[in-house]
Amino acid sequence: MTSSELWNRATADRYDAEETEMSSAAVLGPTLDFLAELAEGGRALEFAIGTGRVGVPLRERGVPVVGVELSEHMAAVLRRKVGEDVLPVVIGDMAKTVVPGEFSLVYLVYNTISNLLTQDEQVECFRNAARHLAPGGRFVIELGVPPLRFLPPGQVAVPFDVSEQHLGFDTFHLVEQILVSHHFTRDGDDGRYRRDASRHRYAWPAELDLMARIAGLELERRVADWDGSPFTQDSGKHISVWRKPA
Repeated sequence: MTSSELWNRATADRYDAEETEMSSAAVLGPTLDFLAELAEGGRALEFAIGTGRVGVPLRERGVPVVGVELSEHMAAVLRRKVGEDVLPVVIGDMAKTVVPGEFSLVYLVYNTISNLLTQDEQVECFRNAARHLAPGGRFVIELGVPPLRFLPPGQVAVPFDVSEQHLGFDTFHLVEQILVSHHFTRDGDDGRYRRDASRHRYAWPAELDLMARIAGLELERRVADWDGSPFTQDSGKHISVWRKPA
């Protein structure tokens, strides 16, 4: 068991309904194009596959996908969409769980590496990815850039969503590199809000590059989004690709 917080059944059951934008064609189309091209016809391994938002449609693109997922409840939602014979899922943590065989692509989307709350575990995640990759294979991570530029002295919170149905803000513990995402979501029509919070360890791109080097991987490409737009100092997130030497 890693330091990742374990998602329960209630969270898993409502996950897809609350992530409709991330499951839209506008978001998934470029994501699937990017990953399918990097797979180069080989097998793909998704760490923290969740309910299969990316893994299921990538499999439908013809890429053989295997998943690793810590939460049995999230995996159960995925299993309603596709059978084990089509998309196998191993229950376990992404830092240590080993899946048989080699893969041309290992990937982690939607900030999920930040679920590992220690630097040591994030390093082990890179090592685990490298362990699964065939020579020449690639490890891909989608991760937000820590928005610390928005923090004036003395402030510890940054809002990221203010809408009719949802209020979201992050609070930062700068010494530990931990952020807590706070969510207030309107449930039903009675005006009540449900409160949720999750902890994450944020990391800068340069720190991830060092983790990759420790794992024997080399940075191949870094872009601002799945559409390949350039990564700059003003980018809010990055898609990074590291390659295992052939």
